[in-house]
Amino acid sequence: MIEPQERLPGMIDEEDGAETTIPPIDPRIELEAERIAEALVFASAQPVSEGYIAARLPQGADVRRIMMRLKSIYAGRGVNLLQVADHWAFRTAADLSFVVQTDENEVRKLSRAALEVLAIIAYHQPVTRAEIEDIRGVQTSKGTLDVLMEAGWIRFRGRRRTPGRPVTFGSTRDFLDHFGLEELRDLPGLEELKGAGLLSGRIPANFQIPVPLGDDGFGEDEDPITQLDLEELGLLPPSGGDGE
Repeated sequence: MIEPQERLPGMIDEEDGAETTIPPIDPRIELEAERIAEALVFASAQPVSEGYIAARLPQGADVRRIMMRLKSIYAGRGVNLLQVADHWAFRTAADLSFVVQTDENEVRKLSRAALEVLAIIAYHQPVTRAEIEDIRGVQTSKGTLDVLMEAGWIRFRGRRRTPGRPVTFGSTRDFLDHFGLEELRDLPGLEELKGAGLLSGRIPANFQIPVPLGDDGFGEDEDPITQLDLEELGLLPPSGGDGE
C-alpha cells in the first residue's frame, strides 16, 4: 500500500490546485536584510533603486516587503523613508523641513514662467516646446528650459513622429524626489489645487487637470531620444572618428 505523500509548505495540490502557504524567511535573515537595506539607502544621497538593494540582500529576501516595512517604521519619525518611482530615499519629514533649512542650501526661486513650464511638462508629458507655447499662449525662452534642465527637474524624453521631429520633454526622478512624490499620479488634482488656493475661484466650468502618465512608455507618435539626436541638438560632441 502506498502511503500518501506528505504535503510540504509551498507545494501545490494537484487535485484542487490550491497552493499552501509559503514558509516565511528566517526572522534572523529578514532582520539582517532590513539592516542591509536601511544602510544602503542611508549611505546614499540619491534615491537607491530596488534592483540595487535586492542584489545585495540575502537570498530569498523580499525587497518590496522589506522596504514597505521600513517605510512604516520610519513613518512617524523625523526622517521618513520615501518611495520615488522604483527607488527609495531617506528624507526629512515634511513638517520638520523648516528646522534644517539653511541659506546655503536654499534653492533659487523659479520665475513664474519657469513654474508654468514645469507644471505643463509635469502634467502633459510627453510635450514639445511648441505644445508648451500653445498651452501658455506665449513663447517659451530657451533660458527658461535651461533653468529647469540645470535644476535636474526636466529632461529630453524623445522625438515626436511629426515633420521636423520635435523633441519631447518629460520630468525626472529628481523632480519626484524634490517634491516628495512617489509617482506622477501623486501630483495634486483639481480639488487639491483649489483647496490650496493655487487656482482662481472663477475658472471655467469645464476646466480639467490632465492625469499625468505613470510610466516612461513611449506612445505611437514618439521615438526614444538617441545619442545621434543629442549630437544634432548640440548637446553632445560629434562621435565620428578623427580624420587623417
